Amino acid sequence: MSQMKLKNEKVKRKYIEWLKDAQGYSELTVQAIEKALWKYEEYSREADYGNFDSKDAQLFKKYLAVAKNPQSGNSLSLTSQYHILRHVNAFFLWLSGQTGYKSRIKSHDVRYLRLSKEESRVATAPKLPKYPTIEYIKKLCDFNVESEMDMRDRAMIAFTALSGMRDRAIITLPVGCFDEKELVVYQEPARGVKTKFSKSILTVLFRFDTDLLNFVLDWVGYLRKEKLFTDEDPMFPSTEVEIESSISQAFVAKGIEKVFWKNAGAMRKIFQKRAKEMGLEYFSPHKFRHFAISEAQKYVYNPEQLKAVSQSVGHQNLSTTFFSYGGMAPERVKDVITGMDFDKKKPKKQEMKDQLKDILSKLDNMED
Repeated sequence: MSQMKLKNEKVKRKYIEWLKDAQGYSELTVQAIEKALWKYEEYSREADYGNFDSKDAQLFKKYLAVAKNPQSGNSLSLTSQYHILRHVNAFFLWLSGQTGYKSRIKSHDVRYLRLSKEESRVATAPKLPKYPTIEYIKKLCDFNVESEMDMRDRAMIAFTALSGMRDRAIITLPVGCFDEKELVVYQEPARGVKTKFSKSILTVLFRFDTDLLNFVLDWVGYLRKEKLFTDEDPMFPSTEVEIESSISQAFVAKGIEKVFWKNAGAMRKIFQKRAKEMGLEYFSPHKFRHFAISEAQKYVYNPEQLKAVSQSVGHQNLSTTFFSYGGMAPERVKDVITGMDFDKKKPKKQEMKDQLKDILSKLDNMED
């Protein structure tokens, strides 16, 4: 390794440690930031970070505009460019305050690391996500159940849909964090549950469908009664494998074992496998979170219920729940507007204002 690359690596390590220990960033966020910095190093051919100036910022933006995604071979989207620039901007801004770099990197040069206002609006515009429907989920769970792995997979899919929880939290959830009588999930980081920002979250299962709910309850009952799982064992354990024979040396699934999955990749593979078996389009576990929030909106009739849904999925602010996740599918927009009674007598304008003011006041009080 060259002296220059070693120097860059040292200061980059210092920055990464600062993000983790001082800022409390998650491992996934740190990985995204590292990838952005690698992109800058790719452009600069690992030149000294201390040589950065406004010209580098402008050339780097042009470099990103023509760069290709190594996996798809397509050009980087404006959204990807926006986030790469955002991460690199934050790094150089931090670096401009570090010993040995203060006099070399100017904060006004760092400001060039951003898209134009028009490009930024396009990059950050909310996109209507595509997510599964209740009919899709029920069909996805309709595969033949012949083993305990089948039972686990069906229960995991149902639980993801009814809880709206993130995949990392689900694979790290101990059995004892689920109260099957109250249908409450205690997402407790102190018990090993990996939540975003390590928040404690009380999640209540949405009762969208009795069959889906029974898949979850039957599974937990099986773990406790048949497998003798304790409160500290995983609710969705990993697959136990063994060598099929000394000749083939192939590994085959034997059953489940009292071991947590190492990462959420295994959960995504299960969803992919089951979708392929049933001849369905694949939706990642996170898309089921979109489903849960959007489906819950259909049953919300007052501000208190709005806040309860938001809090149950682990959001501090209602805006996150209902703007980032709560976008209506076009079909739902059509159904809602078609179902509106346009012959009904309209309330007076002042009456509508008073109703809206009352709702907003209640929401504000809940946010506080």
